Amino acid sequence: MGLLANKDPAAKKYAEWTGKACRADGLRYELRVLDDPIDVEAALMDANDDPRVHGIIVYYPIFGQEESFSGASQDDYLRDSVSFKCDVEGLCHTYRTNLYRNVRYLDYPSNTEKCLLPCTALSVVKILEECPGCYDMTRPLGKRNEGKTITVINRSEIVGRPLAAMLSNDGADVYSVDVNSIYLFTGGRLHKVDETPESSVRKVRLC
Repeated sequence: MGLLANKDPAAKKYAEWTGKACRADGLRYELRVLDDPIDVEAALMDANDDPRVHGIIVYYPIFGQEESFSGASQDDYLRDSVSFKCDVEGLCHTYRTNLYRNVRYLDYPSNTEKCLLPCTALSVVKILEECPGCYDMTRPLGKRNEGKTITVINRSEIVGRPLAAMLSNDGADVYSVDVNSIYLFTGGRLHKVDETPESSVRKVRLC
């Protein structure tokens, strides 16, 4: 189920390509186009409860930076309203919280159901895994990036922040640089540091 409630041509194109990709892989795909963004929450709740719906993708932005009754951002609220059972993007509250706590499975201690991760950030990790010297795949999980220092510019919930968390969860020291602050992710903890974007970049050590 795709939910589209904006006039953004990029979002519309994304929805079209999602449908093509799903159908090519034999998956049913239904796009619901909503004229009024205020109706998205109700449509999302219906989709969460519909046994015929196994995956939900909401095409953002919907409210953008508009003030929200439900918190700092209505789009973030909607993102957190997707059930983890239907979330195909790894961006709902359950998956985000597990990522930042380095919880890799939904069913501890059985550990048979992996948590979903945001795909763009995950793709960067997969590329780095293939770069000689970046990851030591002979080490156990959580230590394959030890001794590396990485700087991630931008702390968006979609790419920058999850990427920094993933790299840190693999053992790297990660500087997370955003417009108003710089943090160091290391050893599962977040530390505010007295660095500049330039000095953070100069600390990068991948090999």
